[in-house]
Amino acid sequence: MARVGIYGGSFNPPHVGHSLAAREMTDRLGLDRLLIVPAAVPPHKALPDGSPGAADRLELCRLAFADVPKAEVSDLELRREGPSYTIDTLRALRQSMPDDELFLMMGTDMLLSFDLWREPEEIARLATLAVVRREESEAVWDEVRRKAASLSRTLPARIVLVENRCVQVSSTTVRRLLALGAPLALEPAVERMILERGWYLSGCDLKNLPFDRLSEISLSLHDEKRRPHVLGTSQTARALALRWGADPDLAARAGILHDITKALGPSEQLHICRKYDMVLTELQRDNPKLLHAKTGAAVARAVFGECEAVCEAIYWHTTGKANMSLLEKIIYIADYMEPNRSFPGVEILRSLVETDLDAAVFEGLDQSVRLLRKQGRIVDPDSLSAWRCYHPNKDREEQKA
Repeated sequence: MARVGIYGGSFNPPHVGHSLAAREMTDRLGLDRLLIVPAAVPPHKALPDGSPGAADRLELCRLAFADVPKAEVSDLELRREGPSYTIDTLRALRQSMPDDELFLMMGTDMLLSFDLWREPEEIARLATLAVVRREESEAVWDEVRRKAASLSRTLPARIVLVENRCVQVSSTTVRRLLALGAPLALEPAVERMILERGWYLSGCDLKNLPFDRLSEISLSLHDEKRRPHVLGTSQTARALALRWGADPDLAARAGILHDITKALGPSEQLHICRKYDMVLTELQRDNPKLLHAKTGAAVARAVFGECEAVCEAIYWHTTGKANMSLLEKIIYIADYMEPNRSFPGVEILRSLVETDLDAAVFEGLDQSVRLLRKQGRIVDPDSLSAWRCYHPNKDREEQKA
């Protein structure tokens, strides 16, 4: 009787996190075989535009898992019509290997939603659930332990929690980085095939796009919850440009791109900095969560071909600086007060910006500086310079400095 692991998913694309998980599962469970089963039609999510088809993802998996011992890439779900439900795959495998012990591999997030799957009781009867870490958080792992205990009481479930090493990267993040010209966490052969075929926007010329297309691409690279903010900032920036005499088209473009790298984590932010040879201050290196304005400007320039005025407005939209250009002021304040923002003091900004743009900029800076100081956090030197520059009693502040 062989011990056989089943590792399914959309693998869109397969990355080093997947291959490491496969190695860890094979080793720690003592598997004789590990079947990699890419889904032809994922049942609960549509694949993003620009994704390769099922046959191409199958080939990417063959490249990604080529060096993983005992791994075999199966086209089982590609040979079956309709959505790729796990229960159908397990029934087919059980029929072809009736005496083998099957282990269904899944990440922590999958176990937490397992009772919502199609026929979870039958899945649990056909295979042992082997849960691997997708992140190092002990809080999440504790939640998984509780869920496993609960499922073991309510279902005929055999659950193994695999204490594995993991790479904290998702296919969504990998896709975003490909579109932003900074591939990461891919096997070299996988990366070459993706770039040659231009999947995930990696081979597209994205420079000087019409605004509607630029907006479509930008919004696709954000988490769903952030999209209203990005769109609101762009629309507010355009309106402010018309009010104060700036170029409304440049304002809209800067607004739609101002948070283009916001969805990336700290390590990915630093990766983009290295990719585009960005020189960082010590404060920036120690606080990579604050880097999205800087990396966003680099991407706007290198990937989207935006003019320097737009890139500079993106670069300064979080900290501000002394003597900002008109467009820089507009993006700074539009980000702060777009219609989806709701916090004490936002109405003051919305009132001021109609009559005195500099006063609105100072109000935004003042609110930020006071909040950071209250929280005991470091205030960026550029924000302090801007605060002094736009202070209504500027001369007095300069004498203090």
